[in-house]
Formats: sequence, structure tokens, C-alpha cells
Amino acid sequence: MVGLATAFGSGAMTNSIDDIADDAQAFFVIGTNTTENHPVIGMRIRQAVRQRGAKLIVADPRKIKLTDFATLHLRHQPGTDIALINGLMHIILANGWEDKGFIQERSEGFEDFKVVVDQYSPEKTSQITGVSIDDLETAAEILSQNKPASVLWAMGITQHTTGVGNVMSLANLQMLLGNMGVLGGGTNPLRGQNNVQGACDLGGLPDVYPGYQKVTDAAHREKFAQAWGLTEEQLSLNIGLTATEMMPLAVEGKLKAIYIMGEDPVMSEPDTNHIRKALETCDLVVLQEIFPSETAPYADVLLPGASFAEKDGTFTNTERRIQMVHKAITSPGEAKPDWWIISELAKKILAGGKRQVKEADFSAWEYQDTDQIMAEIAALTPIYGGVSHQRLINGETLQWPVKDAEHPGTPILHVGQFSRGKGQFNPIEHIPPVELPDKDFPMILSTGRVLYHWHGGQMTRRSKGLLDIYPEALIEVNDLDAEKLGLNGNKRVRVSSRRGTIEAQALVTDRVPPGMVYANFHFPEASANELTIAALDPVAKIPEYKVCAVKVESV
Repeated sequence: MVGLATAFGSGAMTNSIDDIADDAQAFFVIGTNTTENHPVIGMRIRQAVRQRGAKLIVADPRKIKLTDFATLHLRHQPGTDIALINGLMHIILANGWEDKGFIQERSEGFEDFKVVVDQYSPEKTSQITGVSIDDLETAAEILSQNKPASVLWAMGITQHTTGVGNVMSLANLQMLLGNMGVLGGGTNPLRGQNNVQGACDLGGLPDVYPGYQKVTDAAHREKFAQAWGLTEEQLSLNIGLTATEMMPLAVEGKLKAIYIMGEDPVMSEPDTNHIRKALETCDLVVLQEIFPSETAPYADVLLPGASFAEKDGTFTNTERRIQMVHKAITSPGEAKPDWWIISELAKKILAGGKRQVKEADFSAWEYQDTDQIMAEIAALTPIYGGVSHQRLINGETLQWPVKDAEHPGTPILHVGQFSRGKGQFNPIEHIPPVELPDKDFPMILSTGRVLYHWHGGQMTRRSKGLLDIYPEALIEVNDLDAEKLGLNGNKRVRVSSRRGTIEAQALVTDRVPPGMVYANFHFPEASANELTIAALDPVAKIPEYKVCAVKVESV
């Protein structure tokens, strides 16, 4: 078995950045440190609050910079998002603030959903989340009385074993308030990288072909087999594996080879020791990268990719906007665009592999340029059906779905009707995180990024200016916990979980509440992922990066 590991997620913003920033009367920002991880959108939210008086609710266990502009900060316990959202919806229903017309005309499943939400009284919700009843009631009133309201989230919502349930709960909230399909509303996951949306759109997920066409659908298989010159038997109807599923199988000896493109799993995957073991166990590790990374020592083959500035093509950004990228500089050495490397590798596999193919039948891989690739995408992918490089070069700003060459794109999804017809309310129960504090590991660790570095730091740690500002890993510790540990504000701390230990400088701050520490994974000498747990959401297979039990000691 061979795996292809890439760093993608799923979902899409229903609205555009402009209409959210200009038309939302309220913002519910949950699980996103927006000003540090999405600075442009964070700036637009601050402007909306300051310049036109939009209301802002921030739900986050930490005091992020955006809380300075917030009408209300809900500082709930890590891993209690579903209980918090259910509690807000309970109050909305109890006061009759729901959008009855939207519920009746555009949704289904409401009664079953209401049975669950009815159980989350303010008292119960406060007990689970740690948020006061007064704050719960104030938040529910702000969202109900200031419409449209926009909900924005990021990996603080998805990176849990209940990540899918968290997202469904937010969708429930927006349908309950009638905030779908309107300017300034919607459900808006902020994508973690510049082309995560495009990668997901075009097949970077294990269960779909490009355009979210399910691999389990025989009609989809037939279409792609015909386009790619294959028999239908050569395309499986089985769902593939996510990166987080591949690593355990490698340790078990069930996955023999892995092809890694543009990802550094030693830095970015949970439980780093387990990842090292998986890579050591594989018979073949192929790494396609632009810099040597922490994963590179485990690679049997290194393929030199080209950076974004060295190639032509498109990125699809967080608001589903397809943007043209032009080559600005020549690649150094033997570096080549990713599409060229993949095409050449595929030809060599076809020429020397065991598949029954026609002699020298490489037609499906004979690309001359990225314009030709985009033409194939448009022919096979309905949501990109009208996209072409020429339209983008001419200055059109297209957001999918773009149905045909005359279609202007779709700035807002679900106007008038959902893609499935009626919106589905889902009854979602609160489930605690897999690992909670105990006597041996009495504190909670949560993880994230800082403004000055990106993910595993392979590029940002090579920037002298950024490294001058943020030169080493810092672990945030609350003032009260620092006092108990005997820290003086400058000492190092040792943080241990059941999976590993790191040491780093302590940043004593009230950003984190007592009983919680916060760490990043930008620095290999003290990466938070040495500690994190590889427990997965059962549906999306996303790890629970945001909650694990740790012990903190003064060094």
C-alpha cells in the first residue's frame, strides 16, 4: 500500500470577505486567532467594529488580540464548543428569537434538533463551559438582535475529535437565526493556508474527485476513467486514506511507501515520536519540497519542487476566489513545478509498472502548460466549469461555482436554496475531549500559531527579520500557575504529556486561563506536537491538537 500525504482540510466559506466586513451587524468569532493567523480578515473585523459599530463576540479560552475589540469575550473551557453553541441556541429558542420563517421554509429536521438543544439549559451550559449565565444570555441576545450575523472559525473549531460536530453546530446556529444565503451572514471557515481551498476543490481529499465528486459514485468513476484513458476497474470505488490514517498503518507495516508533497509531518502531525517511527518503518519515503525540512532525513528520494513565485497556475483562496499566479523568478538548480514532476513520475510508472496500458500511452499526462491543465479541470469539474486562465488574465474575479464560460461566479452560497434543497438541522451532543487532566497530568495544553511564523517554520525560520522578532519557542503560562511553579518570568519550563517532553522559555501572561498552557509548533527543538495526541475525529480524521493533558514543571 502506498499513501500520498498532503496538508488539507475541508469546507468552504459561504460568503465573501467584503460582504462579511461591510454588511455583518455582528460577528461570532470562535476558534480562530484571526488577527495573527488571518491578519487581513482580522483587520476588516476591527474596522467594522470601530468604524460602523458592528458587535463582536469572541469565543476562545485565550485572550487573543481580537478580544480587545470585542463586545463580549466568552472564555469557555477547551473542548466545550458544542455545549456552548447548544446553550446559546437554547436561550434563543426560549426567548422566541429564532427565524421562524427561515426554519419553516428552508430547513428540515428541526424537531429532532430541538429535543437535544432543549437539554442545554443556561445552568447546564455554564457548568460544562465555565461561561457565566449572564454572558450566555448576553451573547444570545446580541446574535439575535443584530442581524445579519456572520460566524467565523478556524482550526480551533475543527482540530478536535468533535470537529465535525462543532461545525455542524455552528451551521445549526446560523440556520436558526436565518443568517444563511444573505449578505453579511453565513458559515465561514477561514482556511489555514493560501491554497487549502484549491487543493480540496481539486481532489486533495481521499473520498472525492475534483469538485467534491464522490469516488464511491460509479458515474463519477466512469467519467474520470474515460477522460484519463483508463478502464473503470483501474479506478477504485473505495475511499482512500487521510494523512493521519496513513501513519499508524505504516507503523503496523501495512503501508509500505509514502509520497509527501509540501508537508513536514515531523513538525505538523500530532505525536511526533509516532510520526518518526512511521517514517522509519516505511520501505520508501519520497519527499517533494522546496527546502530541507525536519522530514527530509527520513526521505529515500528528494524531489525539488518550485516555490509559488517560480510557477504559473492558480490559487483558490479562503473565500473560494480563484486567482492567477504568474512566474516571477527562475527556479534554482533542478527545481521544477509540482505538476511537471508528477507528470514525469506518472509516465515512468506507466512505462515500467505492472498496469495493463497501451504501449507509450501517456496522453493523459502530456501536459504542455498549466493552461492546458485548467482546461481539463473545467471540463471535469462542474464548480470550475467556466474557469479559464484567459478569464482570470482579463481581470475577472471568479468565486466558484462558476458554471460555464458566461457565468460570473458565486459570491454567496445557498441564496434562496441549499445545494441539497432544504438545510438539515443536526442534533449534536457535547462529548468531552479524549484526554482530560488528571493527577499525573493536571493541566490542559492547547496549540496554535503566532503571527511571525508559519506551521513548521521551514520558510519563516529562514527569514532573519521574522526570527529577530520571534527567535524561539515560547510557552504561555498563567500568572497564578507561574507563581505555583516558582517561575520568575524568565525561567524555562518543562512540559510533558504521555507522549513526549519539551522544554522552552515561559511567557507568563493572562492570555491563558489558570490550568491551561499554550504552545506552538514552529521550532523543532520545542514543538508542541511532541506532546499532542493523535486521537481523530471519526468522520474527518482530524487530530485533537487543541486539547491534551500535560504536566508543567519549572526547569
